[in-house]
Amino acid sequence: MDSAERYIMPELLALIPALVFIGYCVKHKTGADNKNIPWVLGVAGVAFAAVWIFASQMPQTPFEALTAAFTAICQGLLAAAGAVFANQLYKSGR
Repeated sequence: MDSAERYIMPELLALIPALVFIGYCVKHKTGADNKNIPWVLGVAGVAFAAVWIFASQMPQTPFEALTAAFTAICQGLLAAAGAVFANQLYKSGR
């Protein structure tokens, strides 16, 4: 098992390159300050993860809904962190 798959659900790994692209667009199209981009990516990551998790699991009880929300927050933030990390690796390799 790949080490990234231990922490991020395999179907949500696609969020990382998507968030890198979103960060690139936010930086170059809006001229946003670098310190705001991780916040934008965090919110976008949580939102996209929530859409996926709630659509695929369809919670039936309040406990399941809270578990799905917690999972979405954690998975979205991990994907955003992976996107920021990937961007920093790219920048340091240039």
